[in-house]
Amino acid sequence: MARSSSSDPSQRMLRVGEQVRAAITQVLQRGEIRDPLIENTVIAISEVRMSPDLKHATAYVTPLGERDHAALVDALNRNAKAVRKYITPALRQMKYMPDVRFRDDTSFDNYQKIDELLRSPEVARDLDNEDGDGRD
Repeated sequence: MARSSSSDPSQRMLRVGEQVRAAITQVLQRGEIRDPLIENTVIAISEVRMSPDLKHATAYVTPLGERDHAALVDALNRNAKAVRKYITPALRQMKYMPDVRFRDDTSFDNYQKIDELLRSPEVARDLDNEDGDGRD
């Protein structure tokens, strides 16, 4: 059986990452973390990447409607031990409870930049030239 490249996550890493994402989402929705910045912000967790040994989880978060992403990510990282404590019951089947780290998810910004580029007049002009490429 051929192994995938070392950068590709295994099915187990993907499955556990999704379970951790769901557990963190529930903790944040229930308001169990007592930090004013976290309590007053709607937070989207787009992905959780697990280390190969499943001992470390990196959660990519986006605060919705907030400009200062760094302050929220810092607040989440300050409360990472509390998050770990609250997700433990949902992940009790795991041998080791992963340490959770939070990172700012910049993929939404990248998607927005790509969307703006595609809507720019220069691209629209080029697309119009392709559609009517002079052949009648």
